[in-house]
Amino acid sequence: MLAEDQKKVVFRIFRFNSGDGGAPRFQEYTVPVQKGMTVLDGLVYIKENLDGTIAYRSSCRMGICGSCGMIINGFPQLACQTQILHLESQVVEVRPLSNYPVIKDVVPDLSSLMRNHTAVRPYIIRLDDEKERPTREYLQSPQELEAYLQFAYCIKCGLCLAACPTVATDASFLGPQALAAAYRYIADSRDSGMEARAPILDTPHGVWRCHFAGACTEACPKGVDPALAIQLLKRALVLRTLRLARVQAPAPVAPPLAPAPRPDIPKAPEPTVALVREQKSEGVEERRS
Repeated sequence: MLAEDQKKVVFRIFRFNSGDGGAPRFQEYTVPVQKGMTVLDGLVYIKENLDGTIAYRSSCRMGICGSCGMIINGFPQLACQTQILHLESQVVEVRPLSNYPVIKDVVPDLSSLMRNHTAVRPYIIRLDDEKERPTREYLQSPQELEAYLQFAYCIKCGLCLAACPTVATDASFLGPQALAAAYRYIADSRDSGMEARAPILDTPHGVWRCHFAGACTEACPKGVDPALAIQLLKRALVLRTLRLARVQAPAPVAPPLAPAPRPDIPKAPEPTVALVREQKSEGVEERRS
């Protein structure tokens, strides 16, 4: 007997195992649902109570790790952020993310996402030795931080590639995630890596393959706007080609701290009793030696 605040929903789950050569199919399961349950909760219920053979990927359950991306009722979403009752449907259809090979059931192979992300060198590139032999932190104003901050929120869930029509037709396209990551670092005032990244970005399968459908931005669960990043990246590359870009020196390091202590910071407390005893015992050992 279901409680008054529960209802039954049918989960229609894509089943496929790339290792056994079987044909893809859908399998249905009836799941008792109550307020607050997410699609990921439903999958956990099925695996624990109905069918332990289904495969899905998850980790944090908080919309942070990006592991549980899948197509839910026709739209790429994070299963842990999608409440079942908010779908307003008696049937929840779960498929693996589009535009990726399928490993098993709703587990996609994200190798292409990570490969393209790595290709754009997603880290700060410096022409000096400060990064390799750091002495102090880099200086950056709040305005300089704001220029790239929203693009730094990417969690690499891969939903944007699943929504992108260009990725669906061109397997060599870098994709919105990698291009947005490239702009995130190019726009960073601490970075000097435009020339290092340009050979892979300024290509037919790079930034120019995007035709600005905007589906990537619509799908992003963190509010990142990859479509905007790609257009800004196009502008930066055009200005570079025309030699109209303003060349700015990368952010300097912070000056050395003043040796004198600040008057508003209290002195450190006296050593604890345990520390005093330890120092005394060390002194005794020294006298014995």
